[in-house]
Amino acid sequence: MGRAEDRRARQRGGRRAAPRRSSGSPSNPSNSGAAESTTVIGTPSEAVGGRAAARRAAKAGSRGRGKGDDGKGRIRRLFTWKKILGTFLGVCLLGIGSFIALYLYVDIPKDNAAAQAAQLQSNIYKFSDGAVLARDGEVNREIVDLSKVPKPVQDTFVAAENKSFYHDNGIDLKGTTRGLLNTLMGKGAQGGSTITQQYVKNYYLSQEQTVSRKLREMVISLKVDREMSKDEILAGYINTSYFGRNAYGIQAAAQAYYRVDASKLKVEQGAYLAALLQAPSQYDWQAASDTGKKLVTARWNYVLDNMVEEGWLDKSERQGMTFPEPREPKPTAGQEGQKGYLIALANRQLEDQLMKQDGITRSQAERQVEGQGWTITLNIDKKKQAALEKAVKAKLTSKLDPKKRKVDRNVQAGAVSVDPKTGKIVALYGGVDYFKHYYSNATRADYQPASTFKPVILAAALDENAETQDGKPITANTLYDGTSKRPAVDKGTKVGFAPENEDDTNYGDITVQRAMNASVNSVFAQMGIDVGMPNVMDMAAKLGMDTSKEQAVPAQTLGSMGASPLQMAGVYATLDNHGKKVTPSIIKKAEHNSRVIEMPNAVGEQVISEKTADTVTSVLTGVVDDGTARRSVRDNPERDGQEVAGKTGTSDDNKSAWFTGYTPDLVTSVGLFGEDAKTGEQTKMYGAGGHDRVNGGDFPAEIWAAYMFGVTKTDAEFDLDTDQGAAVLPTWTPTPSQKPTTQEPTEEPTTQKPTETPTTEEPTETPTTQEPTEEPTTQVPTVEPTDKPTDDITLDPAKPGDDQ
Repeated sequence: MGRAEDRRARQRGGRRAAPRRSSGSPSNPSNSGAAESTTVIGTPSEAVGGRAAARRAAKAGSRGRGKGDDGKGRIRRLFTWKKILGTFLGVCLLGIGSFIALYLYVDIPKDNAAAQAAQLQSNIYKFSDGAVLARDGEVNREIVDLSKVPKPVQDTFVAAENKSFYHDNGIDLKGTTRGLLNTLMGKGAQGGSTITQQYVKNYYLSQEQTVSRKLREMVISLKVDREMSKDEILAGYINTSYFGRNAYGIQAAAQAYYRVDASKLKVEQGAYLAALLQAPSQYDWQAASDTGKKLVTARWNYVLDNMVEEGWLDKSERQGMTFPEPREPKPTAGQEGQKGYLIALANRQLEDQLMKQDGITRSQAERQVEGQGWTITLNIDKKKQAALEKAVKAKLTSKLDPKKRKVDRNVQAGAVSVDPKTGKIVALYGGVDYFKHYYSNATRADYQPASTFKPVILAAALDENAETQDGKPITANTLYDGTSKRPAVDKGTKVGFAPENEDDTNYGDITVQRAMNASVNSVFAQMGIDVGMPNVMDMAAKLGMDTSKEQAVPAQTLGSMGASPLQMAGVYATLDNHGKKVTPSIIKKAEHNSRVIEMPNAVGEQVISEKTADTVTSVLTGVVDDGTARRSVRDNPERDGQEVAGKTGTSDDNKSAWFTGYTPDLVTSVGLFGEDAKTGEQTKMYGAGGHDRVNGGDFPAEIWAAYMFGVTKTDAEFDLDTDQGAAVLPTWTPTPSQKPTTQEPTEEPTTQKPTETPTTEEPTETPTTQEPTEEPTTQVPTVEPTDKPTDDITLDPAKPGDDQ
């Protein structure tokens, strides 16, 4: 029997057939008489029994093969190519059918202009107690016919947003699909919309990020592109877009930024307005940071270069164009005085949260906030806010006389006050007036914090259990060489960094505590090397400073990076809160219709140990009681027993001066900045207010004391887990007299650009009292501050490469 017949027999359930045998076969002589062609397969009953036996054998074989083989077979039967292809085609047909149904169902909304205008409402801002602080004014919008806008200006918007606008069908299928997937996965919008889609979203729909809204946007865009001309769509787009400064539409934007009608705009100005749409507030030249200015300049160049590429602008004309800086913003009702600064920060923090929560872009977040009828309750305490404004006026602005001293017109003040236990911003001073100085001094981060950075170095040393070069643990009592211009050493090798102390004063061997009191630069330069500059920069980031673009070089020990009063208030609040991270927040609650935005907790996790934070606080009490803040703070007649820790700081060439300090219940950072009143460039403050040099212990500490001693608790005491520092081992003996018995050490100018190797350093405060018992009892000579630092040149970190 052949193999094929054998298999067929088994499939029928029978037994295998016996092989044919010849009658004359010698192997079976007994069958010699049988018929030669006979083949015996079996009787019917035997066949049935055989099939049953085969089934039992098959089952037994299946059990013997195991579950794995059966499972694989089941998967192969489930995922055949026919089933996969059928499923794919079914899904495609379902999708096409659904889209056709959606296309037939969704119509272009009619007469939506009035409804959209009604949606734009004033935001209401309230103090923490619910009293109304301000309303952000009526929406500024004026519709203009496209024919009134110069054609080259029209082209700037197409070049910026959608170069294929004139020949596409209204949607970017790839970008829209990506946006839908991002929304489904919770990633939010990530660009890809055409001008038509943006116009539909602005004019017909809301800014919400939902799948249904995106699908409607796509369908309406297709219909709008079919029923409206490209000029009508472009006109609608530039008349409904938000440009910042509360301006909706190109006419309002032209007036807000250049004080001209849209018909008078130049190509360069149009390119700037087109660039603005990506991030209106961030790209507003008058309020932008240095990073923001670089970004909008790059965007402006991108727009003009695209116009050349598309043949809409002559290359030679393009090469002759210069960036058209916009004018100062016009006063807006409800934002005078400090209100505008408070509103700007509140809007910014709300936008940040919307971006994080909804996964949207900055531009989309701004459009969701500006003029959308929000009720935003701030953490600002009405009484503390008034007290801070009063302190700045009494201790600074009333003493500045621009007519008598030209330098006085260049002095800017900024301050932020934070509750360290909650992270709430309870008071803020952004400048003399929002309409006179649009850029908030409270949040600007383009000036050096100088010696207010030294506590960060000490915190890094303590938290890392760092040691000196000779293996001794770094504590408040560790002795360092305070010789001026002493080269910093790393493992016996000089690192090419030797900062100068104030007036080139040599302190000899000096404790860390006394070095902090007097801001001895040579000590903290060496300490930074001992700790490791990467560790120092990591500590700065942990405490809340922006170090993302900074290098871990020794010059950073002088506080040469940029920082804002807001950032420094957060750093010191974290120290005051025993090492728990504090990220200052101005918003208490934000409500919009039925939606309430949950703001993140301003107090986070433990970022440094409690003992480290408390030891730094203990050391900083010495700065107040026996250092650069003695006259303004320790001996201030308004002080009524409050325990105080803090640090002064004065940057190189006297471009900034600081005092950041705290009591157990409140932290306040005050900064003074030299800014040219006409150009906005950083400038020196020598001679301002009649002072030879403006130090951190002068105006900043005086403002701090006038404010803090009027609003803080008199019975609050630091609860410190440490056995180090001036709070435990005072470096001075208090006396009944509130008058200073010695001249207060002056604050040092610091720093050079981090990438440079400074050869000189700020004059540091000169101690005039006896050294602590743990170090040699040598009297340190008193020196008067010089009129200017010995180093004539420094580099501005916000403007790399520029000699200041």
